[in-house]
Amino acid sequence: MKGIESLLAPPVIALAAFLAACATTPPATGPGVRAELAPTGTLRVAVFTGNPVLGSRDKASGEVTGTTVTMGRALAARADVPARIIEYTAIAKLVEDAKTGEWDIAVFAFDPARRSVVDFAPPHIVVDLTFLVAPGSTIGSVAEADRPGVNIAAARGAATTLYLQREFKQAQVVQADNEPAAFNLLKEGKAQVYAQNRYMLLGLADSLPGARVLEDRFSAAEMSIALPMGRPAALAYVSEFVEQSKKSGTVQRAIETAKLRGVRVAP
Repeated sequence: MKGIESLLAPPVIALAAFLAACATTPPATGPGVRAELAPTGTLRVAVFTGNPVLGSRDKASGEVTGTTVTMGRALAARADVPARIIEYTAIAKLVEDAKTGEWDIAVFAFDPARRSVVDFAPPHIVVDLTFLVAPGSTIGSVAEADRPGVNIAAARGAATTLYLQREFKQAQVVQADNEPAAFNLLKEGKAQVYAQNRYMLLGLADSLPGARVLEDRFSAAEMSIALPMGRPAALAYVSEFVEQSKKSGTVQRAIETAKLRGVRVAP
């Protein structure tokens, strides 16, 4: 019996290793998956550089970098297709372009209102949404911001804007074309608070003496890979890739490389 057990052991070990690998590796990209994921033969990765949690453009080199670029290139390598980075500076335009298939994947905050345009993979990054309070304002909490006479600056089409329009009942949400323009509303005294993720607001507070970031939050942004609607095979492949990337440390390394404060891997 001992001899039989020794003969069986290698195949059993090999099978166990194979099953473990299958459990942690996305399925191979067949022609159908690849056709949906990168229909032009290249994975077109849309990167919103108005939010440093997602991406940014280096002022010296002009290179677009960040967590979306890292994840997009890793996905392209896994699917064995080249990647092309497409920069967007306005989130509303990025989401709108999903309707015409201008890109294959993008990363932005999950919001139910966006599900009429895109499908979402599971979130891979989470960051608090809160307010930057203007110098001299007495607002000390999120609840105090939702009152008559308070103007909240936010970018048109941003997840923060969509949330505030649904949930805040008394304050006025003042929309700007992009994030810099929304921040300018605060600096110009046209708004008492500016809504965005904590990482962005901490950096902006350093440039506006007297401004402060609230300790509490009104929500949390779950950053997710989005695909234009109607690509079910690609969505399943990307979803598996995301889960594996969280387990393997790829997402954490992307956060650390981008030097993001207050940002964490999604559970």
